[in-house]
Amino acid sequence: MTLYAFGLIMSGVVLNALAQFLLKMATNKVGVIEASSALSLSAMSALFLQWPMILGLFCYGFSLLIWLMALSRVDVTLAYPMLAFGYVINAAAAQAFLNEPVSLQRWVAIGVILLGVALLARS
Repeated sequence: MTLYAFGLIMSGVVLNALAQFLLKMATNKVGVIEASSALSLSAMSALFLQWPMILGLFCYGFSLLIWLMALSRVDVTLAYPMLAFGYVINAAAAQAFLNEPVSLQRWVAIGVILLGVALLARS
């Protein structure tokens, strides 16, 4: 894998993780979304008018474009597992900014996943 392809993959991963984090921020602002309210126009407009939701959707779109550029250069069996780095980014961001608890067991589990990704990348 070239350095450029790796940069594309990691850019896509970071943008995807940022999108997830922003979507979580948006849902935190509007509260629990029930199945019945998910179909409600007023409930959805309250959600989709939140700045984190708008920015999160933009990040998703941009990450998709970057991801397509990466997939055109790297096998999907190598690129897709790299999304696991998003676990680390979101766990750290959720703990730091959303005050979500991330236990030692979760960090160890994330570490095991990343070890698998590292082994895969060396293949």
